Amino acid sequence: MGADSDNTTGTAGDAPGEPVGDPAPVRAEAAPDVPGTAALMAALSPVMVDLMDELSDVMFCAKDADGRYLAVNQVFVRRTNERSRRQVLGRRAVDLFVPELAERYEAQDAEVLRTGRPLRNELELIRRVGGTPGWFLTAKLPVRDAAGRVVGLVSVSQDLRSGDADDATMDAMARLVAAVERHLDASPGDPLSVADLARLSGSTPAVLDRRVRKVFGLSPRQLVLRTRVDRAAHLLTSTTTPLAEVAAAAGFYDQPSFTRTFARLTGETPSSFRRRARAAG
Repeated sequence: MGADSDNTTGTAGDAPGEPVGDPAPVRAEAAPDVPGTAALMAALSPVMVDLMDELSDVMFCAKDADGRYLAVNQVFVRRTNERSRRQVLGRRAVDLFVPELAERYEAQDAEVLRTGRPLRNELELIRRVGGTPGWFLTAKLPVRDAAGRVVGLVSVSQDLRSGDADDATMDAMARLVAAVERHLDASPGDPLSVADLARLSGSTPAVLDRRVRKVFGLSPRQLVLRTRVDRAAHLLTSTTTPLAEVAAAAGFYDQPSFTRTFARLTGETPSSFRRRARAAG
């Protein structure tokens, strides 16, 4: 996932109050003894890196080509089990996060570093404080030195809590989400087209796209997928319904496709997600 934003006991990025740990700027906390630090940090804008610490709902990190964290903001720190940047910098995902998530982050990183192409708009379900899931959009961009060599990457993950919108937009979105839920109740196996979604929300496809992106930060299709995975997560954590039945109730073709999609979006298989929720409860 993303700006590598979960841990064994849940996340804390949206917790209120003052930042924990070191109050010093991000750049002052770069790991000076880690090989490759100078090349990566020289390729980043000092102002941009320091500005990341002003964000309250966006996780930021910079990693070298070996996967070591060389710069992070306070939101990122609060999503680990550590209390300060000094305890995070120079370490890797496997040192800070549960194995399923660490493997996912490392696979994303490897693809960006290998191809030199960014990863954008990756929809991910991440646990918040106390284990409550929350939705995020993640982007990862390669960082190149003066010679054009990829020396690391930067990553951000944005919390997709609903933003400000006018009453008409919020009302339309409330109707849309309720309609999608009813569709899942009645015929979960039938796909919903963009035209169907526009009709359910009482708008044109263009207006629908604009409204969904304003409120949820997603495309209409991503919103439907989010709704289906939310339903699956609810069934996994609140019932003993067999996985095959959960897959069908959430609108997936079969259990293997459900498992693949759920693992891609959450970093865990459905069975692992269920076990961890039960352990936390």
